[in-house]
Amino acid sequence: MNILVTGGAGYIGTHAVVELLDSGHNVCVVDNFCNSSRISLARVQDITGKSVRLYEGDICEFDFMAEVFEKNDIDVVIHFAGLKAVGESVLKPLIYYKNNVEGTISLLRAMNSAGVKKIIFSSSSTVYGEAVMPVSEKSPRGNPTNPYASTKKIVEDILLQISQTDPAWSVGILRYFNPIGAHKSGLIGESPQGIPNNLLPYLCKVQLGQLPFLTVFGNDYPTKDGTGVRDYIHVLDLAKGHTASLDFISKTTGYYVWNLGTGVGYSVLDIIKSFEKISAVHIPFRFSARRPGDIASCWSTTEKAEIELNWKAINTLDDMISDTLNWLRLNPVGYN
Repeated sequence: MNILVTGGAGYIGTHAVVELLDSGHNVCVVDNFCNSSRISLARVQDITGKSVRLYEGDICEFDFMAEVFEKNDIDVVIHFAGLKAVGESVLKPLIYYKNNVEGTISLLRAMNSAGVKKIIFSSSSTVYGEAVMPVSEKSPRGNPTNPYASTKKIVEDILLQISQTDPAWSVGILRYFNPIGAHKSGLIGESPQGIPNNLLPYLCKVQLGQLPFLTVFGNDYPTKDGTGVRDYIHVLDLAKGHTASLDFISKTTGYYVWNLGTGVGYSVLDIIKSFEKISAVHIPFRFSARRPGDIASCWSTTEKAEIELNWKAINTLDDMISDTLNWLRLNPVGYN
């Protein structure tokens, strides 16, 4: 199939593009490189030996997106493009609504004009809010605790309403938990700009001496050690979840939701201990106040994806950290 991947030069996007190319699909990527690198796509081609057609631009620009569809016979869209930092969204909500919601509306208008009605959306476990754990796809979506989560919930609603209005649409909603890890080759991985918002890249910068210590936001949560608990999933398992859902929605119509996680929750201190064990490096850290918008715990049930998509995460936490360290060893300053 011919797949358009928005945000395909980003962390999750590049790993998904590798999986798509290895599965025999043709891929074109749209990216504005606001938090990604052109080097990542060159690395994708090194890994797969296959080319990717790139269009540099913003999905908020309808005319640009319409031209992409006019030039390519697209079968399915996989939609990653958007801003993703919870803390930043609290400080800059309007930017998040513009990029994540307005951008998706622009994309959907272009898809509709081109007659492309199959889409996989990169959603988030944050739509569950302060839910009872573990969360399943039947769990009610809670009140969003931050603008980032609100944008994901709004886009899910837009896609549901489109699929209800026009039964020709096929929509797959993938609710991610916490992706970490890197490609086994060490050629692609997470390379955030500035001070990282996510735990593993932050740990890596401390290990390299680029930051003096790790800040742990909150040690008074109602968890086993007071720090936040999350369901961490290897980015390679997450990428395989996209090809599995692509196979599913390509054969049907309607609106479908799947959690992509491991079903296991690890605290921040668990991650630090595992990182120290595998890297053999002590990680200094300091506790700070809770970060606005964060919740205490979030982990998943995975049975629905296992049954409907024949998909299950297979990489362990040690795999995730080992592959991250391999990426770090080969790319101590990321793609820079």
